[in-house]
Amino acid sequence: MRTDAVQESDFTEVLASVRRFVRERVVPLEQQIEETDEIPAALRAEAAEMGLFGFAIPELYGGLGLSMSEEARLVYELGYTTPAFRSMFGTNNGIAGHVLLEGATEEQKKAWLPKVASGEWTASFALTEQNAGSDPAGLATTATREPDGSWVINGSKRFITNAPVADVFMVFARTDPSAPPGRGISTFMVEKGTPGLSVGPRDHKMGQAGAWTADVHLDNVRVPASTLIGGEEGVGRGYTTAMRCLAHGRIHIAALCVGMCQRLVDESVAYAATREQGGAVIGTYQLIQGLIADSVTDLYAARALVSDVAARFDDGSDRRIGPSCAKYFASEAVGRIADRAVQIHGGTGYIRGVPVERFYRDARLFRIYEGTSQIQQIVIAKNTLAQAARG
Repeated sequence: MRTDAVQESDFTEVLASVRRFVRERVVPLEQQIEETDEIPAALRAEAAEMGLFGFAIPELYGGLGLSMSEEARLVYELGYTTPAFRSMFGTNNGIAGHVLLEGATEEQKKAWLPKVASGEWTASFALTEQNAGSDPAGLATTATREPDGSWVINGSKRFITNAPVADVFMVFARTDPSAPPGRGISTFMVEKGTPGLSVGPRDHKMGQAGAWTADVHLDNVRVPASTLIGGEEGVGRGYTTAMRCLAHGRIHIAALCVGMCQRLVDESVAYAATREQGGAVIGTYQLIQGLIADSVTDLYAARALVSDVAARFDDGSDRRIGPSCAKYFASEAVGRIADRAVQIHGGTGYIRGVPVERFYRDARLFRIYEGTSQIQQIVIAKNTLAQAARG
């Protein structure tokens, strides 16, 4: 077993490699990704070779086995470029991969996680529906058990990340219609090509080009009992599994926002230090300095919060309030910083092809997925009040 010192040394090397890869290989291709709405195949292959499809998956199952604190530091680097790059393997490490980590049997983990960690499989998290987004307890997709033990799934999913290229879908379905809204939900692993499973056309989004989402339709999709996550003990535990996955995912997205905050600050400072107006570089003007100061302060606060929350997640002291606080603050902060970045750039910041214009559109989604800002407010308030009630 490796010592902590060697472990840190290994991780520092991974971090440095990812930083170089992002800044030297991905950043120069950002405009191409924006224009083609696609991540180049070569980047995908290199990312898989580096282990990026499984950095949050334990070494036992073929991943890098990073802690939440290490993952946050790694995602700070990934967030420095177009979020489509991280999205390519984000669900494998995040909400989809964690369905298996949180809910699967040991046999299922050993069979499926290595394929997720290596990038052989691209996984999708099929929870959201047209009328069940921020409140997944209201999902209408059903799974009915057949006499031979198999299950038949019917329903539709909405805004499913990586659906057009997914090899497997972690599908949440109601298995007990008579149970309360938050119960009676189970999760199934459904492979691409299963009869009755179809994926709609790619969504045309405001931003995050290259990160594909689409509807997923399940029309009498029959799957064997072995695909029920957690086996018989997993029946009715889908909602709990989803909430655990989302807690991890919220810290991950918060860290991603921190990375984009850093990039936006760097773009703003570089522009303010070179752009001349009225005979002087605009960075010498106090009102521009005020915008930069506010953005740097937001960056520092977001990074400190995410780092603290990740540490508490690792030691198990807070896996509810902290993740929501981090996701809420960091996603709102990156929106503020993106807005200031465009303002600092002036008219130039409103022109396609300028990084801050693209990031301004990209950043808007962070306040919506993995639970909207309003959902985070509810989670934070309800859990804080519940703690007070318990004394």
